[in-house]
Amino acid sequence: MIIAVDGPAASGKGTLARRLAGHFGLPHLDTGLLYRATADGVLAAGGDPEDAAAAAAAAARVDPGRLDTARLKRDDIAQAASRVAALPAVRRALLDLQRAFAHQPGGAVLDGRDIATVIAPDADAKLFVTATPAVRATRRLNELQGQGRPAIYADVLRDLLARDARDSQRASAPLTAVETALILDTSSLNADEAFDRALAFVVCAQSSR
Repeated sequence: MIIAVDGPAASGKGTLARRLAGHFGLPHLDTGLLYRATADGVLAAGGDPEDAAAAAAAAARVDPGRLDTARLKRDDIAQAASRVAALPAVRRALLDLQRAFAHQPGGAVLDGRDIATVIAPDADAKLFVTATPAVRATRRLNELQGQGRPAIYADVLRDLLARDARDSQRASAPLTAVETALILDTSSLNADEAFDRALAFVVCAQSSR
């Protein structure tokens, strides 16, 4: 069974994807980390995240088994990641890796921006997780402050809106919900409520296979 979980930053899709993976005993891949690792590779070499050749070369070196999650959560890497993710050459470089993960024996859970549209359009269950920008900015602010990192709400909101615009307006694999996806707005839901609704949808999709 393949479960595709798409959505914008700080919508709760990562938490939900991990819980679904744990419930069904499936491997999980946060595909956003692949783009962050690509951006990190470019930045570490002193390159420009919008340099297609440099970014594609960095993407080719990404090893999903050796991702430093804590490092890749840095804000500078997050911002650079949304720029490299807009490059068709980078998306091509990471495409086969993601599809292989999705189609491994038994299936998998993947979360990102283009899972249901590009990576696994044949997924058994497709979810699009979202929330209002204000709610997502508050969540991100709380996360940063919980890590002891200084953050201002207005700056966090501005950065989220900029990432939303890049993700939804890029020519290659823009962020969008497919018609068959469950649109799950988590603005007024806690993690357990979101999980319960998602689980019911996936179970129903699984029973109809």
